[in-house]
Amino acid sequence: MTYTVDAVAKAIELLFLVAEEGGHGVTELAKRSGNTKARAFRLLSTLEECGLVRREMPLATYALGSRALALGAAAQNQLSLVQIANELLPALGAQCNESVLVRVREGNETVCVAWWDAPHALRVHNQLGNHRPLGVGASGKLLLAHAPQDFQDEFLKHDLKKLTDRTITRRGELKKELQKILDAGLSMSEAEVSPEMVSVAAPVRDSTGTVVASLSMSAPASRVSKTALKKNGEIIRQGAQAFSRALGFGA
Repeated sequence: MTYTVDAVAKAIELLFLVAEEGGHGVTELAKRSGNTKARAFRLLSTLEECGLVRREMPLATYALGSRALALGAAAQNQLSLVQIANELLPALGAQCNESVLVRVREGNETVCVAWWDAPHALRVHNQLGNHRPLGVGASGKLLLAHAPQDFQDEFLKHDLKKLTDRTITRRGELKKELQKILDAGLSMSEAEVSPEMVSVAAPVRDSTGTVVASLSMSAPASRVSKTALKKNGEIIRQGAQAFSRALGFGA
């Protein structure tokens, strides 16, 4: 059984052809992609409407559109972020002696893009690509706190997801918590995602100062006291600052 959509696959092939060999018209692009001229024109018109390609006159040749450039820039930033994370996490994890990870906001959720697991028999396991509701846990609250205000306002109009008895689901309480995070520069969670888990997170900024990720430590509550959580919070804060500098912040 296949779940691929042929038209989408053909459109992506055309997009890459334009990216690699810009300056061709529909006839040449149809020939190189193995499409009929009529189908190539329909696909290119769709890509043009989406802003991924543009038709340049008077020769009616195709080049990348502005949204394709934005997509490329975003991919470059994310790849750089993951690469730097993978370089930094082992040393940070060893310093904390606990699992450390990086999450980014994806719509109304956060997704894990990098992690390092502590070598304990009992530890919090994280998985690449794991999604969690935004606004829950140290990373979820931190990324929501640093999201644009209009996004926050819209997000808080909807019911908040409850994962444990400690998850914050009252809007007023969550708003106060988000302001507390902005003031402190750190976000802490005790049993908000899982009854047995504590975590602390700090913001990672890109060259423009925008918060693009959270760097966090997570551990079983039975092993980490409040004092140890605060100590690890400072390690995570300093690690996030080093991470941000590597992304060009403050350069």
